[in-house]
Amino acid sequence: MNAHYARLARIVKFRSFPVLLILLAAPLLAQAPKPLVHSSDLGFTYAIPSDWQVVDASATLPTVQQQVTQNASSDEEKKGISCVQVALTARHGDPASVIVVMALPFACFQQEMTEKDLPGFATGASEGLKQILDIADASNASYALGSHNVWIERAKGTAKANPEAHFSVETACTLLKKAAVCWMTTAADDAALQTFEHGAVTLDQESPTALVPPTAFDKKPS
Repeated sequence: MNAHYARLARIVKFRSFPVLLILLAAPLLAQAPKPLVHSSDLGFTYAIPSDWQVVDASATLPTVQQQVTQNASSDEEKKGISCVQVALTARHGDPASVIVVMALPFACFQQEMTEKDLPGFATGASEGLKQILDIADASNASYALGSHNVWIERAKGTAKANPEAHFSVETACTLLKKAAVCWMTTAADDAALQTFEHGAVTLDQESPTALVPPTAFDKKPS
C-alpha cells in the first residue's frame, strides 16, 4: 500500500464511528410497515426487518465530523473525514444491537481504491470499534459477492463502559464503482447477528444476495 493509502487506512479507522454509536440516544424514526430497504446512489441496497428502528443521524453528523477533524493530522485526513457518509444506522432490542453502514465516495475524496487497498481500508474501519469495545477472538476472511470481493472480520466485543455488555462484532467491507463501503454490527444476540448477515444486499445492480454467506470464513484473506 502506498503512502497515500496508508494515510487513508488511518482515516478510515472511522474515528467518527464510535462517536456515531453514541447517537443511538437520538430520536428514532417511526417503524416502517414493511422490511426496510435502504438504497444508496453510490450503488448498493441493503434490507433489514421492519422492527429495527432507524436512527436519523443526519443533523448530528456534521457536528461530529467537525469535532473529529480537529484532531486530524493532515489536509488529506480532514478531507477523508468530511467525505465519510453514514448511509444507515439502525438498532434493535434492549440491550441494543446496532447495524451501521458507512461509505467513502471516491468522487468526494477524489481518489479511487483498488483491490490491494481493500484490506487496509477494512482493517482501519474495524480498528475504530476498539475505541468503545474490548475486542477478543478476532478472525478475518474474504469472499466474493458476484464480481465484488468482500473482506470480513468477526470478533467478540465487551463494552468498555459496561463490562457486562457482550456483543458479536462483524465488519464487512467492499469496493463499488463509486465508493468503498463497510457494513458493521455490534449484535447483542444471535438473532441480531443473523439479521445482519442475512440482510439482502445488491452491489452495483448485481443480483441480490445475503451480505454474509455461510461459507464466508472458508477462505482466509491472502
